[in-house]
Amino acid sequence: MTEPTFEPSGVDATLRALLADVLGLGEERAAALTDDSGLFGELPEFDSMAVATVLTEMEDRLGIIIDDDEIDGEIFETYGNLLAFSLRKVNG
Repeated sequence: MTEPTFEPSGVDATLRALLADVLGLGEERAAALTDDSGLFGELPEFDSMAVATVLTEMEDRLGIIIDDDEIDGEIFETYGNLLAFSLRKVNG
């Protein structure tokens, strides 16, 4: 099975769609996220249950494997941190 290949813009678009779906943000609100936009602790929709769902969806949609020891709170502080983590995983 061939892993999907993503350009940085494709990872960004996939991550925004994922957050819109999982958190119920809507496309406009997800599109308005900047690198400095706060996630966990800032968005009421982004709670501990959402973290698990976001991680699972990231694995499914981006074709990556996320190990437990790779996860820390910093990843979910901002959209930019989550995007940077996703890009590192995709580019492996």
